[in-house]
Amino acid sequence: MNKLLIVGTVAFDAIETPFGKTDKILGGAGTYIGLSASFFNLQSAIVSVVGDDFPQEYLDLLTERNIDISGLEVVKGGRTFFWSGRYHNDLNSRDTLDTQLNVLADFQPKVPENYKDADVVMLGNLHPLVQSSVIDQMTTKPKLIVLDTMNFWMDCALPELLDVMKRVDVITINDEEARQLSGEYSLVKAAAKIQTMGPKYVVIKKGEHGALLFQDQQIFFAPALPLEEVFDPTGAGDTFAGGFAGFITQSENISFENMKNAIIYGSNLASFCVEKFGTERMVALDKEDVVSRLEQFKSLTQFDIEI
Repeated sequence: MNKLLIVGTVAFDAIETPFGKTDKILGGAGTYIGLSASFFNLQSAIVSVVGDDFPQEYLDLLTERNIDISGLEVVKGGRTFFWSGRYHNDLNSRDTLDTQLNVLADFQPKVPENYKDADVVMLGNLHPLVQSSVIDQMTTKPKLIVLDTMNFWMDCALPELLDVMKRVDVITINDEEARQLSGEYSLVKAAAKIQTMGPKYVVIKKGEHGALLFQDQQIFFAPALPLEEVFDPTGAGDTFAGGFAGFITQSENISFENMKNAIIYGSNLASFCVEKFGTERMVALDKEDVVSRLEQFKSLTQFDIEI
């Protein structure tokens, strides 16, 4: 069974949307990626850090999903990373109300020995130096390294981000970030420029408007499933990344054609994530729901046309 190594935050979130608000709930990029990847036939481990204020029930939830947490450090006397945000009415923009790095400020990732030969590495959104240090710890070159990042690191750690980009195979960012990183407004031109920075494949996430996959001159577009209700987009991008990396790990096929399927699997899982607050929907999700919605995706995108 193939191995997926996941690096990312395991955290507390407090979220406010037009549909309600939450107190502290389970969040973090590593959490969403791990829950999403757990729907595939693979072994996975999360490398992250929490404080001893992190509830045992959340740790149990991860292990129940067959996620190895031996690389999840629990700092005695420490407090877990916390983020609070408020979404605007269109749910496409948000304001950060509070960010408390806490134990994340001094995080030094330690990859478990039995995952230093992982087939696929999914580097969730963290400081580029943390992402690089994980690559340094791998004893066997992974078949695929996927990098997720955001505009914050482009603003405050661009040289380090450009360094780690030279070492990865796939980058996943949203359309606004792709334009900032490349200096190009056209996403086709942006993707081409980003490929010259290192990644062979560029995935540009467009939220409710789907996702684009680029490699050389090849382009693939996957729509987002039109949903009746969207409660909370927090973690949707990470859930997408987990589905993408999980499918690639399970299938052992690293090709543009197979990545098309990975994009669909990622989009499919992300469509569930937004239906409830935080991780609530992903925790309650079962494989029958996933397969049923995949059929919807298939019918949404399949057509016959005479040319």
